Amino acid sequence: MVRLVLVLGDQLSDDLSALRKTDKSSDIVVMAEVMDEATYVSHHPKKIAFIFAAMRKFANRLRDDGWTVCYTKLDDPDTTGSITGELIRRASEHDATGVVYTEPGEWRLISALADMPLKTHSLPDDRFIASHRDFETWADGRKQLRMEYFYRDMRRKTGLLMNGDDPEGGKWNYDHDNRKAAPDSIDFNGPMHFQPDEIVEDVLTLVADRFGDNFGDLHPFWFATDQGQARRHLTHWIKNGLPQFGDFQDAMVTDQRFMYHAIVGLYINAGLLNPLEVCQAVEEAYKKGDAPLNAVEGFIRQIIGWREYVRGIYFLEGPDYTARNILKHDRDLPAMYWGADTKMKCMSQAITQTKEEAYAHHIQRLMVTGNFALLAGIEPQQVHEWYLAVYADAFEWVEAPNTIGMSQFADGGIIASKPYVSSGNYIAKMSDYCKSCAYKVKDKTGPDACPFNLLYWHFLNRHKDHFSNNPRMGQMYATWNRMDQGKRDVIIAEADAWLGRLDAGDKV
Repeated sequence: MVRLVLVLGDQLSDDLSALRKTDKSSDIVVMAEVMDEATYVSHHPKKIAFIFAAMRKFANRLRDDGWTVCYTKLDDPDTTGSITGELIRRASEHDATGVVYTEPGEWRLISALADMPLKTHSLPDDRFIASHRDFETWADGRKQLRMEYFYRDMRRKTGLLMNGDDPEGGKWNYDHDNRKAAPDSIDFNGPMHFQPDEIVEDVLTLVADRFGDNFGDLHPFWFATDQGQARRHLTHWIKNGLPQFGDFQDAMVTDQRFMYHAIVGLYINAGLLNPLEVCQAVEEAYKKGDAPLNAVEGFIRQIIGWREYVRGIYFLEGPDYTARNILKHDRDLPAMYWGADTKMKCMSQAITQTKEEAYAHHIQRLMVTGNFALLAGIEPQQVHEWYLAVYADAFEWVEAPNTIGMSQFADGGIIASKPYVSSGNYIAKMSDYCKSCAYKVKDKTGPDACPFNLLYWHFLNRHKDHFSNNPRMGQMYATWNRMDQGKRDVIIAEADAWLGRLDAGDKV
């Protein structure tokens, strides 16, 4: 009796539950590059190339380990173009009795596999620390699902940075030490680059031919595409980037695209790195005295805290989560997000590097492109699809809560207790962008006023019924209410005019 074992492009892990629960001597692994997955949003070419190349190498790894692998390349003339179509085709070819698979990370595929005319068996994705039941149990009865308290449970469960029952250093969270402004210089040369081998070059040729018109630069391509390369990259970062990561993780510097960031999200999310093993390696650097506690705790919090938390939210809230729009924003995503010229230095920096690298760090995403989208009232579903498309580490389970919840407040406060909005002052504090911007961050009104300054008050004014009683926003509204009415009228009028130029497609 033959069973098919589905392995998806973000499940490239030796310890995948579907591989553990099946038999390599009789069962057949199915892997497929298909247009349905490559086009449900307009993915960055680097993202597509990364996933396809990593899939091909993982398939070879499985074959070397004794598995029979049926692999469909995108340009296979017999392809059906979908995951379910390939499973049905392979089941017919091999007279398979059913399909075993590890639960996908998005509702779209979960639904498609459940509706197949084949016998299926879904297994939990136990590469995560918290199961769905674990998260549901934690969330049950809580009025607010705040990450900090979930994170503490994950620390206790894993034992990471724990001293008995107490957190290492006496505190759970060292975030206040991780907000230093942009440094004068960076003494880290960024992520490890890997020269494309024959497999990668074949994929790059395919992607250039099929997806050359997608937003994003395919070349140069330097990502790790197998487990060995990903581990070498991690070792390089722990030694050279981790010691300064904590201090400057929120900082932004012109033409310094990676700062001290790890750039491991895409490798963890695709399965090339085990998240717990990554955290243990980072913790070991602290134990050896090679990295400070604030850097190590800040990184581990992102992995076992935030990453696990947003996955829990995604599955807890259900398939309609990405459709939520509590603030009823309806403006179309501006052309600048797809590379149109803009006078806003911060937006230009974040979007240009996104186009060229398929990467921007969390503050660029949250407080530049995300902040702008929220202030400008852009429809959250369009923002969600943009983030899902353009970043190599973006899969819906992790991207959607970060966008719909944290960035755009479209879920009404399930994740964030207040909207993450700011004037230009925050960007000026955390970056050097404003020094060479066409707009003047110190100008609150007038022709050269920073758009973030105008749009910040515009957002608060138009949503005052929603937020004026929010205790975390009281000071903001008190400041607005103390302003002279004439000044407030000028701000609103100038913000409306600026948004009008944005809508008209003018360079802003």
